[in-house]
Amino acid sequence: MASITIRRLDDSLKARLRVKAAHHGRSMEEEAREILRNGLQAEAPRKELDLGSAIRRHFADIGGVDLVLPRREAVRRPPKFK
Repeated sequence: MASITIRRLDDSLKARLRVKAAHHGRSMEEEAREILRNGLQAEAPRKELDLGSAIRRHFADIGGVDLVLPRREAVRRPPKFK
């Protein structure tokens, strides 16, 4: 089995781990293993999509629409103020 060392752990976090381990009747090391085990078994967070991608994915089954785009005109010259 592998081992890890966690450096620069806040004293308050270590104290909370000690209390939680005592509450469950385990050593701090076993409590940390249980926390890691439970945390890593949880469902992986879904990647958030931007609004446009979410809408496209929602309506993907319906299919696309071919739009006829109007011709663009040249840009007008800005007005001259005197």
